[in-house]
Amino acid sequence: MAASEGAGFNVRAHLQAGHVIPAHPLALTPARDMDERHQQALTRYYVAAGAGGMAVGVHTTGFPIHDAKIGLYRPVLELAAATADAALATAPRPFVRVAGLIGDTAQALREAQIALALGYHCGLLSLGAWRDASDDAILAHCRRVADAIPLFGFYLQPAVGGRRLGYAFWREFAEIANVVAIKVAPFDRYATLDVVRALADAGRDDIALYTGNDDAIVADLVTDIPVTSGGRAYTRHFVGGLLGQWAVWTRTAVTMLAEIKAWRASGSTAMPREWLTRGAALTMANAVIFDAANGYTGCLPGILDILRRQGLVRGTWTYDTHERLSPGQADALARLPVQFPELTDDAFVAKHRDDWLR
Repeated sequence: MAASEGAGFNVRAHLQAGHVIPAHPLALTPARDMDERHQQALTRYYVAAGAGGMAVGVHTTGFPIHDAKIGLYRPVLELAAATADAALATAPRPFVRVAGLIGDTAQALREAQIALALGYHCGLLSLGAWRDASDDAILAHCRRVADAIPLFGFYLQPAVGGRRLGYAFWREFAEIANVVAIKVAPFDRYATLDVVRALADAGRDDIALYTGNDDAIVADLVTDIPVTSGGRAYTRHFVGGLLGQWAVWTRTAVTMLAEIKAWRASGSTAMPREWLTRGAALTMANAVIFDAANGYTGCLPGILDILRRQGLVRGTWTYDTHERLSPGQADALARLPVQFPELTDDAFVAKHRDDWLR
């Protein structure tokens, strides 16, 4: 049994408890081979930072690894799982492993079997290949994949390959028994609330809500959303996040989520105003990292550049050679630690980096 699981590990209960789940990047050499040393360092960083899990093979990792010609899907997932297990061996705790799944149904099922064989607990199902399909076709696809692996639903914004999925879709999706969580990432408040309302109307309080809205992280986490189900009025909230933004400054993200969870547990109705200020700062920083001004073209290089400046990766290379920092983005990234020092975890990384790179 993996060190991250322990006896009786329950993926649904673990996700409902709420965690920081970084979307794991891919460290490459200048020749665009996997840099195993730095890739392992990233995984060790996320474990040491206190993350409740990791998502591998997702957009932040780079969808090209799913290409059979590149042949890195299994090796990347396997290295991350083995490294996390070794890092957790001395102090075992629950740690969820989420595998990114893409493509048509046959491909997604093949990837689900690989993920399960490597000890991954659930699959984050990207619907990028289904942009022109009907809702019924997509739902049939989701049901097939959910028969094979617990499903982490994914509402991805259209600007980076997703499609609009309305209330009716999510209401039907919520009927799939093996859905354990949904990453809500449309970067749209109306669309975000559609998902929450659909889960309530389906009576699926057992599906954990995770924010993927990197532009509204704190707002999602501190907001109690009013819903009604079976004539009962109550609230739902996002319990955690599965985010590309949390691939950087992860230790600070863990601390922030712990503070929010403690506030919720206290029963206080007075929300600290500074969280809204911190949320605005985080959105401003994310706009630079994700290169929002240029349609997110520098998103993955932006994430990698923060990690490069911390010494955790060697460069900003990705398998999509057209992906690079936009003009002016590097200078803006360099200013972030000065503008928003409270968001960074540079001191934490500097203290442990050499050990992670061993």
